[in-house]
Amino acid sequence: MNRNLASALAIVSTAAAAIALATLAPGKAYADDITVENTPFVGSRTRAEVETELLGQAAQVRAGTSEWATQYNQPARIKSALTSEEAKAEYKTSRPFVNALTGEDSGSAYFMKSGVPSNANPSAVMGAPAR
Repeated sequence: MNRNLASALAIVSTAAAAIALATLAPGKAYADDITVENTPFVGSRTRAEVETELLGQAAQVRAGTSEWATQYNQPARIKSALTSEEAKAEYKTSRPFVNALTGEDSGSAYFMKSGVPSNANPSAVMGAPAR
């Protein structure tokens, strides 16, 4: 019986505190009004002048397409000696090897069939000293 009375009192006191806080809080909160600018804007240059200036700086406009891009030093483009066709051919020839290594047995059956000794490349062995 005492437990029921204690829990009922706790619920009633919590509800009373919530009601008291709600009545003390201000009734309405208004945001600030928007500012309406009544003076019209008059530009000092014509549209054609702005367009010619923009077209003259096309590279800068493309480089700064986002604010994020202007906030870091972009690395120079890396040129590769490998052509796209060579990279595709290399990828296609390496597919069986990659499939064997990423298979369920992690390539152990592939290495058993190929006859490659396990110590052919000691740096490929986990825990072996690097060359």
